[in-house]
Amino acid sequence: MNNTPVESPVTGRTLARTGTAGASQLTAKRGDVPVSNNGNKADSGRGSDQLSAYERMWRFFTVLSLAVRVYAGYKAIQLWSRYVSDADAGERFKRQDLRSARALYRTAVKLEGLLIKACQFIATRADILPDEWVGTLSVLHDRVPPRPFAMIRDQIESEMGRPLGEIYASFNEQPIASASLAQVHEAHLGDGRRCAVKVQYPGIEARVNADLRNMMFVLRVLAWLESNFDFRVVAREMLKYIPMELDFVNEGHNCEQIGRNFTGRSDVAVPRVYWELSSRRVLTMEFMEGVKITELAGTGINRHEVAQKLVEIYCEQILRHGFFQADPHPGNILVQPGPRLVLLDFGLAKEFPPAFRDGIVRLTLAILTSDQAGIIRAFGELGFKTRNGSLDGMVKVSDLLIGNAIKRGKSYADQDLMKEISDELPRALRANPIVEVPGDILLVSRVMGLLSGLGKSLDSKVDVMQTMMPYALLGIAPGRAIEG
Repeated sequence: MNNTPVESPVTGRTLARTGTAGASQLTAKRGDVPVSNNGNKADSGRGSDQLSAYERMWRFFTVLSLAVRVYAGYKAIQLWSRYVSDADAGERFKRQDLRSARALYRTAVKLEGLLIKACQFIATRADILPDEWVGTLSVLHDRVPPRPFAMIRDQIESEMGRPLGEIYASFNEQPIASASLAQVHEAHLGDGRRCAVKVQYPGIEARVNADLRNMMFVLRVLAWLESNFDFRVVAREMLKYIPMELDFVNEGHNCEQIGRNFTGRSDVAVPRVYWELSSRRVLTMEFMEGVKITELAGTGINRHEVAQKLVEIYCEQILRHGFFQADPHPGNILVQPGPRLVLLDFGLAKEFPPAFRDGIVRLTLAILTSDQAGIIRAFGELGFKTRNGSLDGMVKVSDLLIGNAIKRGKSYADQDLMKEISDELPRALRANPIVEVPGDILLVSRVMGLLSGLGKSLDSKVDVMQTMMPYALLGIAPGRAIEG
């Protein structure tokens, strides 16, 4: 099905980072074939909604084994680094990065589901993570080893209640993209229109739920061993949002909402949903052409303009619309000449309550204008709480995340700033740990992280102040004054 070798990322990171020209363009033809009308269903190995006790235990011990190997590897080097030179320790850490990334890749491909989503997020953080991690895992954005076509056919026919040949005039058996929860095929409707058909993997919901429980256990142990690495609040938010990604009806409505919000912009494209051919596990949409945002080399498209437009689009979504696509990894953004950005995959989208959106706007304006009192007040209004009750330290956090880029007139993806964040942010948070974070802000932080990673890939030169300020001012609710 997929000509990309399953093990290609673990044989060397160059393959994972470059890909092929054919894979980067969704316009490539891959042997479209007419669909038979015989309605014959092959034995597809259709997944059950429940996992057996054996599979639950196997998944648990597989994840636990991975976590132990990765943690022990880094801990051993950390202890040995006291007795070796910095250069030697750095080389050891580099080798451990590659070993760990390869182990995670192999485990994610073997288990499928949630671990692949984790890999996708890691692979976007080129701004703060070593090349060994990013290069090894980046192939999982849209080139996950696909499921057999018989399984996909069975899922579509089960959801639609009729043979595949009665639904589409033709259906390409080779997927154009395969990801953590679903894969996408090109097809043609009866009137000749091209469409993209997103099909959820059978049984994936049960696997994802099991993986979430396993992840919570591993994170509890990690937090006990290393108090500075407590990511359980993030995992709890995933518990809330993953079910939304598994509901393609919800995704279709999100897609239409984003499309309506950008009706006045010709430089943003969102696919149309064909509801008559969609369900909770099958989503049929308009086929969108374009180049993957991280594969613009040789296309003649100016990547600096793309980086600028990308930040503008997300500023508009978060600060003006109060509704945004919360998963801007490279597999979900295509670029057309212009440049025109195509947004895809709206399973993870968020709408802010009006008061919360206003709070985000006030915080943004306070950071942009270096209003320290306003920053502290805005963090408190949004629901942040620290161990000692004081939010004064949040000024330092906000400076590290955005403020320093503004004060120094640097791009938000500037490498010196990224290193400073990596070095200083943990220290700032340890001084007075945050004990309560509003759930909605975690998605904003996730988007900022993903955009920062894309910014590095695009060699971003975006001026944070000039880009964000107009959207922040336009985002002020009518009749609401900004204090400070």
